[in-house]
Amino acid sequence: MNPRTQAIEDTERSGVLTPSNLRRFEAEWVQPSGAACDVVGSYWAVRWQFPGDEAVAQRIVDFPAITLSIEDGDVPAPFMVTTVRPDAWSRVIRGRGTVFALRLKPAGLHVLSDLEPTSLTVEQALTCELDPRAFEAMRAIAAGHSIAERASRADRIIAEMIRERPIGTTHALANAAVDALTSSARVRSGRAVADRLGISERTLQRALRSTIGLGPNDVARRIRLQEVVRLLSTPGADTASIAAELGYVDQAHLINEFRAVAGTTPGRYLRDLRRSLEGVSTTDGGA
Repeated sequence: MNPRTQAIEDTERSGVLTPSNLRRFEAEWVQPSGAACDVVGSYWAVRWQFPGDEAVAQRIVDFPAITLSIEDGDVPAPFMVTTVRPDAWSRVIRGRGTVFALRLKPAGLHVLSDLEPTSLTVEQALTCELDPRAFEAMRAIAAGHSIAERASRADRIIAEMIRERPIGTTHALANAAVDALTSSARVRSGRAVADRLGISERTLQRALRSTIGLGPNDVARRIRLQEVVRLLSTPGADTASIAAELGYVDQAHLINEFRAVAGTTPGRYLRDLRRSLEGVSTTDGGA
């Protein structure tokens, strides 16, 4: 494996609501390099091939970021732009296909696109009519024949686009805010993050809303829920302990936030998760 790549494991904070599904795909993170690191949090790639009419329902509590993706096979469109939705991302995956995606940092949309975050729907085809700048960049990246080649192309193309359209103070500030929120999933207010960065809470709000369309409390809430998903997937998971560990007011607070996004309670989710793991074990044992 390329030293820049790392398999997406079912024990990490990926937000995948059925972690055992990751065993059905070839899924990996690819780290950007050079100037692209200021624009892209991570590249990620997924490949799958299912026989016949087999399908996998994939649901993810997604990271609070805008994503540009190159998709091939049984997919909605060749290029997609996705932003954070109020509930979990959901797609039924069939046949064969590949995805190579750029999970943008807050500065990314400004550099790679002429779109405004508030103008985006949760998921839509990225066409030349929608945004010529981002479309041409993704088309050039898609010319790579492998994940490694696409990552290298993306690094080079993004570096050129940064020279054309440099990262401003607001974008750099928004990047720093998301980095600070990602570093710990415990409950933290926008005020606490603003104090850490030495700015006003209002300045922080403006920076994040103008770059990813979310405020700091929304970003923190989504990262925290990704960590809830990860902790619920660990042996002996207990909702009350997780609520205390992550700084929720109480267990009911965690349950309400989780249900609002995942559409189920943590208790029911745990029961469904255990059943899915038992199914995987049975399948593996009969292989």
